[in-house]
Amino acid sequence: MSKQYWKGSALLAPVPAALVTCGTIEKPNVLTIGWTGIVCTRPPMTYISVRPERFSHDIIKESGEFVINLTTSAMVKETDFCGVKSGRDTNKFASCGFTPAPAKNVSAPIIEECPVSLECRVTESKLLGSHTMFLAEIVGVIADEKYIDSKGKLNLQQCGLAAYAHGEYFALGRKLGDFGFSVRKKKKRNRK
Repeated sequence: MSKQYWKGSALLAPVPAALVTCGTIEKPNVLTIGWTGIVCTRPPMTYISVRPERFSHDIIKESGEFVINLTTSAMVKETDFCGVKSGRDTNKFASCGFTPAPAKNVSAPIIEECPVSLECRVTESKLLGSHTMFLAEIVGVIADEKYIDSKGKLNLQQCGLAAYAHGEYFALGRKLGDFGFSVRKKKKRNRK
């Protein structure tokens, strides 16, 4: 197999096409973030990386709070819009038809139309060149009840989540397995 070598770049993919909300319910703002992920289980920790020149950067730095809202394939146009327009001169909630709703633990609102929202409180911020990384504890999760089954399990595969990869948006596909399925022993059938 033939491969090419390229210099280092931000080519990890796919990443979430997340809508991050900040501000307050009375004065909400939203921006699109692809640079996010989970960094720890206990306590549950995440991060977002934001360019200092972005309008949301100072809001998050001053408040120490934000919400990561997972997006769906049906929301891709609005998600892209929130990544290219500035909250300095555009009310992105109004432009996109988003409904700001109160979070339980932070002052930043959730987006009612998103299936899952992670309430985050910043524990550390660090300028890493072009972006500031906001490391945060996930202090609450709000999930749309229509994606929770009778056993209380969240079924993300039903949400139609969107992903971002090297300048393009994608719909996440079908479920391929569960954690540990590759080593799980098959159940034996009782034959009588």
